[in-house]
Amino acid sequence: MSAIRADAVAQPVPPVVPAAWVRERAGAAERDDTLVLADVRWYLDGRSGYDAYLGGHLPGALWVDVDTDLAAPPTPSGGRHPLPAPEEFAARLGRLGIADDSVVVAYDDQGGGFAARLVWLLRRTGRAAALLDGGLAGWPGALDTGPVHRAPVTRRVTPWPAALLRDADQVARAAGAPDALVLDSRAAGRYSGADAHAGETRSGHVPGALSAPWQENLAADGTFRSPEELRRRFEELGAADAEEVVFSCGSGVTACHNLLAVERAGLPDAALFPGSWSAWSADPERPVVAGPYPFATDGPDGPDAPDPAGPRAGRADAADASRTADASRTEGAAR
Repeated sequence: MSAIRADAVAQPVPPVVPAAWVRERAGAAERDDTLVLADVRWYLDGRSGYDAYLGGHLPGALWVDVDTDLAAPPTPSGGRHPLPAPEEFAARLGRLGIADDSVVVAYDDQGGGFAARLVWLLRRTGRAAALLDGGLAGWPGALDTGPVHRAPVTRRVTPWPAALLRDADQVARAAGAPDALVLDSRAAGRYSGADAHAGETRSGHVPGALSAPWQENLAADGTFRSPEELRRRFEELGAADAEEVVFSCGSGVTACHNLLAVERAGLPDAALFPGSWSAWSADPERPVVAGPYPFATDGPDGPDAPDPAGPRAGRADAADASRTADASRTEGAAR
């Protein structure tokens, strides 16, 4: 994987931190008020993340809305959760009281799949942010109820890192290039098309993209796998041999979990396709593959399957099909 670094500012915190790290900093809050806890719960089935937050959240945590604070209004070309304009992102976080020098620790109750969006956006614009390892379930203390407010602040506007973003045309080129890799972060059932999303007209995946469910970054207890385990995971997917790695998902949210896992693994930055499947599938001119294989609907040796080269070589095999099928049973809230 080629080395792409858009975050010139050295990060003072790792991408994932344990509850003990948060409690230690929170205990020093009277001396250091930069720590901000962010509750980023969101549910694919339409439940209210805000209601869940009000019912019990980490002490002092703000609620950050995926739909309005971390995304612009949906469009066919931008997908369900387009990136907000940098000016709007700065204004939204400023109204929440999250300053430029805040150290943000974000969490949800689904392994960090949704909180990852906030963390990745902050880290890739040079701000200090991390996911809480284990999320809400991993917090050892009591929870508070009701809303939390901080005084509004004015934030600097920082452009999104263009080197780490891809549009649909760029993804199409990467998916067909021998030295590039497109990894689909949705659960295997979404990747294959077996599990449809109610808001999408077509199911399946980008031709040439490989299945890399974000939930596989987590151990059985819901905490992150070790950096060594994550490195092996992405090396097995071909990331170490690719000059360009792009992550997609349903709408550019849970792909950020894989992007943070890549960073935790010590690998160079990969890119995000913000529109992801919600934008790709909405364009009737874009080809779609259904089934567990990246190139054909009828298996790795089907008549329509090209001979992959580079980082994708040998990946469309029965072992992969079995692995992704197993992963589909842990779909949860993948999107």
